[in-house]
Parts: sequence; structure tokens; C-alpha cells
Amino acid sequence: MSKALVFERRVLLPVSAKVAFDWHERTGAFQRLAPPWEAMEIISQTGGIKDGGRAELRMPVGPLKQIWIAEHSGYRYAEQFRDTQVKGPFARFEHTHKFTPQDRETCWMTDHIEYEPPLGIVGRWFGGPIIRKKLDRVFRYRHHITNADLTAIRATREKHNMKVLITGASGLVGKELGPLLTTSGHEVFRLVRSNPSDANDIPWDPAKGVVHKARLEGLDGVVHLAGENIAGARWNNAVKQRIRDSRTVGTRLLCETLASLERKPKVLVCASAIGFYGDRGNEILTEQSSAGEGFLADVCKEWEAACEPARAAGIRVVNLRIGVILTPKGGALSKMLFPFRMGGGGVIGSGRQYWSWVAIDDVIGAIQHCLTQNEITGPVNCTSPNPATNYEFTKTLGAVLHRPTIFPLPGFVAKLALGEMADDLLLASTRVLPNQLQATGYQFRCPTLESTLRHVLGA
Repeated sequence: MSKALVFERRVLLPVSAKVAFDWHERTGAFQRLAPPWEAMEIISQTGGIKDGGRAELRMPVGPLKQIWIAEHSGYRYAEQFRDTQVKGPFARFEHTHKFTPQDRETCWMTDHIEYEPPLGIVGRWFGGPIIRKKLDRVFRYRHHITNADLTAIRATREKHNMKVLITGASGLVGKELGPLLTTSGHEVFRLVRSNPSDANDIPWDPAKGVVHKARLEGLDGVVHLAGENIAGARWNNAVKQRIRDSRTVGTRLLCETLASLERKPKVLVCASAIGFYGDRGNEILTEQSSAGEGFLADVCKEWEAACEPARAAGIRVVNLRIGVILTPKGGALSKMLFPFRMGGGGVIGSGRQYWSWVAIDDVIGAIQHCLTQNEITGPVNCTSPNPATNYEFTKTLGAVLHRPTIFPLPGFVAKLALGEMADDLLLASTRVLPNQLQATGYQFRCPTLESTLRHVLGA
């Protein structure tokens, strides 16, 4: 038998070994650590990380997808656990997670992997360097996430664990928020329009005005993310009405229901968007800036106003005005990746319009911050402190992907292709600063554009 190849990487974490180990034991840890550029799907998980626990995944291996089954062993609380490939692409793969105290407040986490590529010596010769590069890329991402999540836990260790309800939990933000909250020790409930698949799923139908009021009693916080994708179809009167209704009707029903509860939640974080400000050129926009003009600005104003019943009932309401979310899993960046990777990317319109972007990690981090910081209320801008023009964004993305950006998209072509949507989503300039978040001590995980793109793309 040939000697296994070894990969090892370690990181100093800002918490004790016990706290770090507890984080890995909680529901959602695997989802938090899965790189966003990998189309990985969890089929089943049983038994947690204790001996005998299993995880079955479907993951990409080159152009194909393969089943990977891992079994856990070597469990020693606050010290280590191990997962070993039972079925998968490697001839052998064994990953040991080790936790070693540095002192009472910090610990070293070491990921030690012993592996053998398939196809024997041929696999070692040709696949070894590729596998090692991929492992380094993956664990750089995983350690960044673990460190940031545990830093946030340390900062809020005085806060009690919360019962949090999420609407839109299956959407782009909701899928990431749930695991962040559960690994932080909170209990998550979901308001769902489909048939419940979990004991913590609560059905509702906002179009019919149906919500199970009794099951909302005793929540600590609510995060309202539900709403139709604004870029899901070319805008016409019917699409625009659906976009408007999906935000205002559901929000009003939820807030009226929360206001009528005997045991009301303490806080409601309701999604909004920087479309509230409209097209404002180079003007610096803060939470004190006035509303703009146009369809999205009108929708955002009505969306935020629909929260009034909750606010009037004494619930702390936060209207989170979210910028252009950066993740390869969806949204603007995912649509841009294919043409940019093919060398077909370029400036849109004049390129001088500001795109106030924000990493998906900071969207969910900001939501958790707003849930736990009692002094935060009213509008909160959820954008990076460093907005970029479209020209800056284009050149940075091209540099990260090592591709030229020489094919501009003139404004009139964008308007012909997308109609009114192009004006509001691509050509409008909105230069937004997150004053509320920074004033209340939120530490951005991904503050600069290039480092953010490298993080979410594994570049």
C-alpha cells in the first residue's frame, strides 16, 4: 500500500476549544463550511459528528456529480472528531479535526487530512497537485468562515439564545441565515408556503391572509425576507404588481399578526433594498437620506410602511436596506460569471454609476447583529463601507478571474434587452454607506471588493 498524501492547515480561533467544538456539533455547521462555488448538496445527515454518524452528499467531480458518504469516528469532546470516506472519489480520505487550547480564551483548530487519489500512481502524479491546490482553496475559505462566526459569538456571549422565525428561508439570504443562527445557538423556525417538512416549519399563505397565529406566540425575533425576485422576469404591469404585492401584502399580514400576539417578539428585521434611494448619481446616501423616485423606490417605501402595525405595538422594527448581494449561488454575480469567464465581460452603460454591493456573509452577519443589538431601530443600510462604480466592479472582477473586460454593454442595449428593469437595476447610481451598522459596532467580514470576490469565488 502506498503512503498516503497529507494535507494540514490550522487556524487560531478567538474562543475556547469547548466553544469551537460546540459550534461544529450544532445543526448547520456543514452548510456554513460548504464553499459557495461548489455545487454541493446534502442528501442526508444522521448521528451528528459522534462515532457512527454519517453524512451523504452529492458533489461535483469534474463535469460529473458523485455521491460521497462519510462516517464519523474518533470523537473526543472538545478535542477531536474524524470523518472517513466510505464511498466517494478517493481511494482513501480521512479528515481529523483537532482542537488544542492556546489559553482559556483561544484555541488552535487543525484540519489534518490523509488521502490517496484514485488510479494509483497515475492519480498521484497527475491529480496530487490539483487536489492539494483545491484543498488549500477550500480550507482557506472554511477557516475564514469559522473564525468570523466564532468572533461574532464571542462578541454576543452575554446575549441569550433566541427563538427566531424566518420567512423566505428557502431564498438566497434565508438559506445562509438559518445555519448561521443555529450554529450560534439560536433555534430557528420557518414560515413556509409549501407543505411543512420539519417540526419547526409553520405554514402560511399571505395571498389568502392565512397564518397560524398561535404558533407565533413566544418568539424572540422575526426575520422577514419573503418577496418575489425583482429580476426574475422582464417587467410589465402584471410583474410589477406581483413584486409590489409580494412585499407589501405579506409584510402587512405578518406585522398585524405579530402585533396581535399576547407574547410578541422583541424585534422584527424586515428586508428592504437600497432601491429606496433611487438613482442619485454621486450623492452619498445614509439612513437619513430621503427616498428617491421610480418603481423600486415606491415599492421600498410601501414595504417599509407595511411594518407600521408591528412598530405601533412596541416591537423593535429594523428595515434592512440591502445592496447588491455578492455570492456565486445567485443574484447579480452569478449571472455575470459565465460571460466574464468566457472573456465577454465589460462595463455597463457609462460605468460611472455606483453599485453599492455587500457580501452574502455580511448580509446574514448584519441580520444577526440587528437581532441582538437592542439599540438598533428603523432603517439600516446593509452595504459594504466601500461602494464601487460599475467600472471599478468590472475591472476588479476581471482581474480576480484573470479575464479581459473589453466588451462594454451600452446603456441603450441594456434597455432594449431588459426594458425599465435596466434603468433601476443596472444603470441607476446609488452610493450608499452603512452608517448605522458601523455606529453600533458591526465589524464587516468582507469590507473590500477584491478580497470579497476572492473569498466567495475561492480565487
